[in-house]
Amino acid sequence: MAPLATPPHRTGLLVVQPLKRRHCGECQAGPLHMLVLEDGAPRCLDCADLGHLVFLPRGDTALTRRSREESALSAVVVRFNRRRSRYERQGVLVEEAALARAEERCLADAEARRRRRMRDARRRAREDVRFAEAFGAEIRRLFPGCPADRARDIAGHASVRGSGRVGRSAAGRALTEVAVTSAVVAAVRHTDTPYDQLLMSGVPRHEARRRIMAMVETTLRAWRAGVSEAG
Repeated sequence: MAPLATPPHRTGLLVVQPLKRRHCGECQAGPLHMLVLEDGAPRCLDCADLGHLVFLPRGDTALTRRSREESALSAVVVRFNRRRSRYERQGVLVEEAALARAEERCLADAEARRRRRMRDARRRAREDVRFAEAFGAEIRRLFPGCPADRARDIAGHASVRGSGRVGRSAAGRALTEVAVTSAVVAAVRHTDTPYDQLLMSGVPRHEARRRIMAMVETTLRAWRAGVSEAG
């Protein structure tokens, strides 16, 4: 903090974290971790009648705001940044009881948010079940020969929330024939053909798909015709 220049004017009381060792100009206490500038001279928090306040570092906006709301007396704490040539906020000083009340309010809000997240999670789970059932029903409509358990598995896999799979695309959520068929094709490709083994053996993806295309089409034709795997 080069000469002890007064920080820029702000609304309310300001306390400075000095960069150099400073002593109180009134009681000579020091070196001071925090001080108040009065007419350019440093004062310790006790001499400035702020010694009973506690420091709340910056970072939790809600806790800071509520602490200041609850505190009859508060101050903003700043420190000079030499590189940027400006004072920057470090936190606030507030009454200890005010901080405790603010923490209780934030904890109550956190609990309310936790309960809301739980409700939202349960709601999303119900929606996911309904969507997977609708997706499975559409598979069975388009491919009546697809076994019911396979249809459920395909629908469940394709519709996992956040997976980025076809069931979660706009077309998938709309249960379009293209999206549903794409999910079935992918399932058949990976489950009923040697596609994965071809990839693992180094066969390029497009070539691997070409090799198993006839097998996929055979299964799809049978399912569309109402012929199950056992049929």
